[in-house]
Amino acid sequence: MKENPQIARIAVFASGNGSNAENIIRYFNDPAAVNGGSAEVALVICNRPEAPVLARAAALGVPTETITRSLLNDETRFMELMEKHGIDFIALAGFLLMIPPFLISRFSGRIVNIHPSLLPRYGGKGMYGRHIHEAVVKAGERETGITIHHVSENCDEGAIIFQAGVDLDTTDTPEDVERKIHALESIHYPKIISTLVSSL
Repeated sequence: MKENPQIARIAVFASGNGSNAENIIRYFNDPAAVNGGSAEVALVICNRPEAPVLARAAALGVPTETITRSLLNDETRFMELMEKHGIDFIALAGFLLMIPPFLISRFSGRIVNIHPSLLPRYGGKGMYGRHIHEAVVKAGERETGITIHHVSENCDEGAIIFQAGVDLDTTDTPEDVERKIHALESIHYPKIISTLVSSL
């Protein structure tokens, strides 16, 4: 339940390490960085009980819920979970399960994802994390970047909200590319989320 209806409550969905999730939480915990303190991360959802993101969120005082695929796809039960935490907006941050159509519909215009490439390049099924960076290096790309987009029923095909690119060197390894991508994510994703939730 929402204690203050003027504060937008964000759920971050993540499946792994949680560096993006932690960055978003810290951003919204800093009053100087947020549009008038208009939002907070109220919940972290994870589908892997061993994922480090759960400990990261707990250390920052954010409630967490570990879910199964079947729970995610159960409209009644999952919407009860969203309503229990008063969620207004969803940000995906390395979440590896497909979002069910009912959730996309219920949060129309209020559910976004960040993808570590310049879509439509290196998007689609199986293209996430290190797989993307390895493909970028193998293809000899001289630029890569991030894409923040609305979530649709088709993987990585939602309307693009924002993109930022970074130059690559011929000597860059997948690890180098990953570091460059993380730097872009850290700078841009929380700010774009802040702008979006401020207009709710």
